[in-house]
Amino acid sequence: MESYDLDHILTHLGENREQYFNAISPPVIQSSNFAFSDLHEFREAFSDELSHHVYTRGNNPTVEILRKKLAALEKTEDALVFSSGVGAIAAAVLGNVKAGDHIICQNAPYSWTKALLRNLLPRFGVEHSFVDATDIQAIEEAVKENTTLLFLESPNTMTFDIQDLAACSALAKKHGITTVIDNSYSSPIFQNPSDFGIDIMVHSGTKYLNGHSDVVFGVLCASKKMVKKLFDSELMTLGGILAPHDAALVIRGLRTLPLRIDRSDKSANYLISKLESHPKVEKIWYPFHHSFPQQELAMKQMRGCGGLFSVQFKTDSMEKMEAFIHRIKRFLMAVSWGGHESLMIPTIGFYNIPGKQNPPMPYTFVRFYIGLEDPNWLWEDLEQALTEL
Repeated sequence: MESYDLDHILTHLGENREQYFNAISPPVIQSSNFAFSDLHEFREAFSDELSHHVYTRGNNPTVEILRKKLAALEKTEDALVFSSGVGAIAAAVLGNVKAGDHIICQNAPYSWTKALLRNLLPRFGVEHSFVDATDIQAIEEAVKENTTLLFLESPNTMTFDIQDLAACSALAKKHGITTVIDNSYSSPIFQNPSDFGIDIMVHSGTKYLNGHSDVVFGVLCASKKMVKKLFDSELMTLGGILAPHDAALVIRGLRTLPLRIDRSDKSANYLISKLESHPKVEKIWYPFHHSFPQQELAMKQMRGCGGLFSVQFKTDSMEKMEAFIHRIKRFLMAVSWGGHESLMIPTIGFYNIPGKQNPPMPYTFVRFYIGLEDPNWLWEDLEQALTEL
């Protein structure tokens, strides 16, 4: 995306300042309800609630500004915003399947996407298959007569498996299948799946899009026809809306999106360059890293990676691994990513939880998110923690 277009989207698009006293920041239109001056206006609004302000569960002026910006960032005609990323995912899936249909999904999606497909949808007669979607032939072989949806997540957010988006789109169109992708890892700054023919882009906007660890929200970007269909059904019926105040916070966050994700990307690469030569590091997962098996495809589809990568460390002792994690002081142990603060999720934290299976990744596996702090300051912390691993 050209920087001029990006600057216009983030600073001006949708912001009709003459409507609100030429204020630089859009106001929070907190009203739940909107009035009409006559019956003509009333009837016109109720004929198309997506394009008019009737009731904030449907359309709200502050939320509408955010929708316009997010659609433009993903190069789509329109967008809907939700109270969580999984709310956007659920709307995209539920709106495109019915009883008797079949969904194909890449085999390592976000855990709540997997729960939706595995636990909830079978209750309503919707089948699913998880496949190794790094192999387009595996997707082709999974297609059935009743397959209506292909769900992608490229890259996913632990081992960063990549799907060939152009090939997936072509395959889906051949069989009349709708394509959905979770594009949270890359953000629209580093990847636009619509360029490759994907139908619906969803995000956990909690991550890079908001960028301040203070709003949970999701977004769904698609054609006007698809957005209208999902608005009339899944959004209006289930009501998982984003509040106007939260929408205003996200608009604020978007102002610095290119700067933040570029900083995270550069700092992550700096830390990877330090880690890859350390004797206690076994393997690094990062789509643009030279050791990543799909590096060529990643660089073909993505303009950058951002701050999320994973590391497998060398140790044969769970006790040493736990001690290593506890020596790290400048990374917060927390889920999510995309804010100022650097984070880590150690797989060992999921081991030996009563009533739960150990995860498939080894206990030496850690996912890091690199935030906006000085990367040298972060490396000092990792280096001292590694001394006794």
